[in-house]
Amino acid sequence: MDKRLERILPRVQKPARYVGGEYNAVMKDLSQVDTRVAFCFPDTYEIGMSNLGMRILYGIMNNMDGVWCERVFAPWGDMEEEMRRAGLPLYALESGDPIRDFDIIAFSVGYEMAFPAMLNMLDLAGVPLHASERTELTPLVIAGGTAMFNCEPIADFIDIAEIGEGEEMNAELIELHRRARREGWTKPQFLRAAAQLDGIYVPGLYEVDYNADGTVKSITPKCGAPKVVTKRIMRDMDKAWYPAKTIVPSTEIVQDRTTLELFRGCIRGCRFCQAGYVYRPVRNRSEKLLVEYAKEAIEDSGYEEMTLSSLSTSDFRPLVELCDDLEEFCAQRHVNLSLPSLRADNFSMALMERLQKGRKTGLTFAPEAGTQRLRDAINKNVTEQEILDTCAIAEEDLLASCRRAFAGGYSAVKLYFMLGLPTETDEDVLGIAEVASHVMHAWRESASNKNRGVRITVSTSWFVPKAHTAFQWEPQIPKEEYERRVKLLRENMLTKSVTYNWHDSDTSYMEAVISRGDRRLCRVIETAWRKGEHLSAWEEYFSLDRWLEAFEECGLDPHFYANRKREKDELMPWAMISSGVTEQYLWREHERCYQSVTTPDCRTHCNGCGANLLLGRPCDG
Repeated sequence: MDKRLERILPRVQKPARYVGGEYNAVMKDLSQVDTRVAFCFPDTYEIGMSNLGMRILYGIMNNMDGVWCERVFAPWGDMEEEMRRAGLPLYALESGDPIRDFDIIAFSVGYEMAFPAMLNMLDLAGVPLHASERTELTPLVIAGGTAMFNCEPIADFIDIAEIGEGEEMNAELIELHRRARREGWTKPQFLRAAAQLDGIYVPGLYEVDYNADGTVKSITPKCGAPKVVTKRIMRDMDKAWYPAKTIVPSTEIVQDRTTLELFRGCIRGCRFCQAGYVYRPVRNRSEKLLVEYAKEAIEDSGYEEMTLSSLSTSDFRPLVELCDDLEEFCAQRHVNLSLPSLRADNFSMALMERLQKGRKTGLTFAPEAGTQRLRDAINKNVTEQEILDTCAIAEEDLLASCRRAFAGGYSAVKLYFMLGLPTETDEDVLGIAEVASHVMHAWRESASNKNRGVRITVSTSWFVPKAHTAFQWEPQIPKEEYERRVKLLRENMLTKSVTYNWHDSDTSYMEAVISRGDRRLCRVIETAWRKGEHLSAWEEYFSLDRWLEAFEECGLDPHFYANRKREKDELMPWAMISSGVTEQYLWREHERCYQSVTTPDCRTHCNGCGANLLLGRPCDG
C-alpha cells in the first residue's frame, strides 16, 4: 500500500471502500498480463459495487488470457481532498497502481449527472481530459452504459462509446487494441478500425453542424465511419456470462445482496421509460440455468438475500416455478428472495405465498400517474383496481395488488409517481392523493392484522424526457410549474399514515438539460466541473448556481435543451445512434399519448417496434 494512502485513510469516512482486498477480487501476475483495464464507475464504491453490469463485465474481462481488469470508483469529497493534498493519483483497487499507466480506462455510465465525475476521475488520475490531447494508443478512454445512447455531451472527452451490451463488444475491442499496439498503429488508425466494429461509436469521426436557431443541421461521418451505429445485444442469454462468483464487498453497499438476472428487455411499452426501449428485445434466461446460477452464487457469497432482477420481474413466465425450485435451498440457508420491479397487474396470490415464506419487507409499485386517463396516455397499462387488489379484491390493478398484500400480512407499501408527464393536468396531480386514500381504505378492508398499523409512502419525481423514447420530443415543464404541482399535492395529501416525499427539482432539471444535449454541452460540463461540480449526482455536492454560471459563460441557454418542444422533423443530437427501435414507432407512440390510447404489451402481440430485427427472430416476450 502506498505510504500516502496509509496516512490518508484514518482521516476519511468509510476507509474500507478505498483499500480493496475483498473476497473474490481478481489478482493477477503482471508478468502474464499484456492489457490492463481500469474499469471506472463514476460514483462511489457503495453505488458501483451494487451495479450488476459492472460485475458481469469485470468477470468477462478477467477471464480473458493476458487481461487484468481492476475496479476504480469515484472518491467521496473528503478522500478527494486528501488525495489532491497528498499528490496521490487515482488508483485501481486490486493493485493500487495509478490508472494513468493502464492501457484502457473504461467508464460504466448509467446516469447523465455522472458526467462531471468522469472528468474529475480523469483529472485525479493525471490523464488529459480531451481526447484530442491524448495522442497515443494508451491510455484509451472508452465509456459504456445507458447514458451512452446520447453521449454527445461528453463527445470531446471519450475516444469511444460502446452502444448497447458490452459482453462481446469489450472482448472485440480489447483484441483490436492489442493488435494495434502489436503492429504499431497510430491512434487515428486504431479509431478508424474500431468504428467498423458493431456497436462502436467514435465521436471524433463525426462532424456536427448547427442551424442559426441552435438546432442540429447535420451529422456527417468521416473516414468511413458508419452513418448510424446500432446497439449490440446478447442474442442468446443462456450463453451470456453470469457472475456466480462475485466480489463480496468489505463494507456496506446500497444493494448488499446477490443478484439473479432473469431476462433483458421489457414486454411493456411505458412511453417515458428509456430502459424499456433501449434494452429491447426481450431475451429470457432458461429457468434451469437460473437455478444453477442462483445456488452457486448463494453458496459462494454467503449472502442472506438474493434479488431476482429484471426491468419487470413479474413478467418472467416461469417465475413461480423458479421460486418453487429455489424455495427449499434458500430456506435451509436462511436466504430471502426479493422481487423488485413487480407490476400490479400480474402480482398473483401464488407469488404472494412464496414471498410470505421469507421476510416481509414491504412492497413497491410504480403507478406513475394518478388517474387512469394519464396512465393510459403514458401506456402504463395498469388500473387503479389492479393496484388496490394486489395490496386485498374491486376498483382495479393497483388497488387489487394492495389488497392482496395487506391480506397476506404486509403493512408497508411504497407508491412511485411522476409529476410533469405529457398531458398532465391538476386533476391528474390530485388523483395521486386519491390513490393514496384508496390504498389506505384497502388496508382497512383487507389487513389481516390491523394492530400492526400501516405505512404508505408516496414519492414523486420530476419527469425527465430521455433520448430514444416516445417522449424524446417533449419538453420538461418549467421548474416553477413543477414546484406548484408539488405544493398542490402536499396540500391535498390529507390521509393519515401516508408519508409524501418529492424529488429535488434542481438535479432533475439539469438531468433533462444534459440528457437531451448536444456536444456543445462539453464546454458547459467542463466549466461546471472546474467550478466544483465533481459529484453532481449527490445533492450534497450539486449546485444549480454553478451550472447556470457555466451555461452563461459558455453562451448557451439550458432552457433550450430542457424546456423546448421538438418537432417531428428536427434532427436529434443522437441521430447517429440506433437503439433498434425505429423512429417511426416512437413517433406513433408519441401520437397515441395525446389520444390516451394504449398499446398492448409485446406478449399480447408484436407491435412492430423493430428491435426483434436485432435478433433475427421473434423476441422472447
